[in-house]
Amino acid sequence: MNIQTFVGKTKEEAIIKAMEGLNAKEDELVITEKEVKKSLFNKKAEIIAITKTELNNSIKEFILKVVRDMGINAKIETKTKEDTIVFNLIAPDASILIGKNGRTIEALQNVTNQMVNTNLESYYRFIIDANDYKAKRRMRLEKTAKYTAKEVAKTKVEAHLEPMNSYERRIIHNILTNSKDVMTESEGEEPNRHVVIKPKEVTEK
Repeated sequence: MNIQTFVGKTKEEAIIKAMEGLNAKEDELVITEKEVKKSLFNKKAEIIAITKTELNNSIKEFILKVVRDMGINAKIETKTKEDTIVFNLIAPDASILIGKNGRTIEALQNVTNQMVNTNLESYYRFIIDANDYKAKRRMRLEKTAKYTAKEVAKTKVEAHLEPMNSYERRIIHNILTNSKDVMTESEGEEPNRHVVIKPKEVTEK
């Protein structure tokens, strides 16, 4: 992973050096500002930077290596959805990659996140999927969230959804975050942690 360090009198100057050194525009770079001890006579800004193309290629290689170590032959298709890159694994035995309730693909996501965040020293958002499992699952979760929210708003009785991983719970929370009728909370311990949809009138009394 070709992460380079650039130093300037200001952050803006360091970014300009990164753009020149990596031959890329600012929006084509992933940049992390480093903490630098400053004194009265020594003021500088230090960043580390990598092109998004280089970073995404490194992520792709890492994922494929992990998958090969699992004994699975797969290829990766990349696409961008809502400004987030998706690494979609294509394999005949994708069910092994996905795991029960998506736990294996979520574990692969977590391991890859840790590798990337350690190298970048910051967070970089991306999604790992397998045969579009997460995309299809997201559509089902959105329908479930909206339908259940209507029932809860009508009956004023809270609803406990099935256990979900953190990614899936976040989908439910995001879908209903601006609802005037219901609110959501996560309850329980892993692997049984789940979302509870509650009527706002009851919770606000």
